[in-house]
Amino acid sequence: MIMLRLLFTAALLLAAITASAQLTPFEFEGTKRKYLLYLPASYAANPSQAFPVVFHFHGGGMTVVEQMFYSRMNEAADKHNFIVVYPSGIKQDWNVGFEMSHQKGTNDVGFVRALLDSLKQSYRIDAKAIFATGLSRGGFFCHRLAAEMPDDFAAIASVGGPLPDSVKFYHRTAKPISVMQVHGTADEVVKYDGKANAYASAPATYTYWLTHNKLPDQKESKKVLNTNKKDNTSVTIQEVSGKGITVSLVTVENGGHTWPGSDPFNIGYPLGNTTSDIDINEVMWSFFNKNRKR
Repeated sequence: MIMLRLLFTAALLLAAITASAQLTPFEFEGTKRKYLLYLPASYAANPSQAFPVVFHFHGGGMTVVEQMFYSRMNEAADKHNFIVVYPSGIKQDWNVGFEMSHQKGTNDVGFVRALLDSLKQSYRIDAKAIFATGLSRGGFFCHRLAAEMPDDFAAIASVGGPLPDSVKFYHRTAKPISVMQVHGTADEVVKYDGKANAYASAPATYTYWLTHNKLPDQKESKKVLNTNKKDNTSVTIQEVSGKGITVSLVTVENGGHTWPGSDPFNIGYPLGNTTSDIDINEVMWSFFNKNRKR
């Protein structure tokens, strides 16, 4: 009876959250796609104001509603006054260059470009404050956007999805972009230490973007957080800034393939520990907010 009550309560909450967002169809290259858009409460109250927008990419096999519910990004959007867009990948996946052809697979970058252009026509978007985040496959994809759309995105923050090998191989532009990599050292789904012929380690991802942004010689800040001694995790944040660009590595010691600060529930798969030492939505927004385009 208690379990049924909890499931019913969760269903009501999910319905309420979904009702406050708009699930919209979007056709691209002859394929019917969709996205979920959430407007903060302040949007209607400030009709002359342009708002930052955060593109939020779901993990592989997840739906946009599941990603929205799990990450609780809408709460941060209401608190900090930004729009959230949850695009939906074909078959709940993203073309990140492995397990799918980088060049011949789904044109997800084109989809994002077209979606962003459409949203700019319909909503008041601050062009200097367009950001991307994502979990797992969605996080991998954020690195591809950083490499291929640095004119549009000011910063990306990937959770559990370091730099794919193919993104590094095809990365041609020298344009800078701020990057945050978030990863748990005990992640058994996407390894913190990387995977041969697929993706780099989290530290190597950090180093790559430092080098790309010409920041290796700048002074690094470092802090360790362990506010909850009972969750078996701690968090180290390494960061280098210069010329309006920041590169950050957020390492969750003993953390799993999870969204830091979210509810620590795992359904059907052992995803590992969820740290409560930080709320990644708050850390991420602070990172985004200070790295708007100049």
